[in-house]
Amino acid sequence: MFSKFSRYMSKILGNSLAFSIAVILVLLWIALGPIFNYSDSWEMVINTVTTIITFLMVFLLQSSQNRDTMALHLKLDEIIRALENTHNNLVKIEDETDENIELLLKDYKELATFIKSDLKNGKSDKGSPDINTLRK
Repeated sequence: MFSKFSRYMSKILGNSLAFSIAVILVLLWIALGPIFNYSDSWEMVINTVTTIITFLMVFLLQSSQNRDTMALHLKLDEIIRALENTHNNLVKIEDETDENIELLLKDYKELATFIKSDLKNGKSDKGSPDINTLRK
């Protein structure tokens, strides 16, 4: 239920109309300053409203980001699974420990260095060099 609500609210609040309404409300608050003699109560209204909105928006944004990230990972996992000569051990890599991810990152940095060296020597950048050849 929260997922549906957060997607709905993200669509409503993540557009130019919502931003325009927020700007109008701030301008209205500023215009009311002289009427309320720029009192502490006048200032507390904007502080309280913006704090509450910010607090709630953090949860909406995080929910939306989590959903987008999961969808992106699924799409990438499908690409890895479907293509030949890909390293299937990268499927669901986001669930690995930080140490394992760091080891893979090191391997891929070495692979990038290897590929760049080949390019400088006039070799093609096409193909999929096996990452395991670096360990030999």
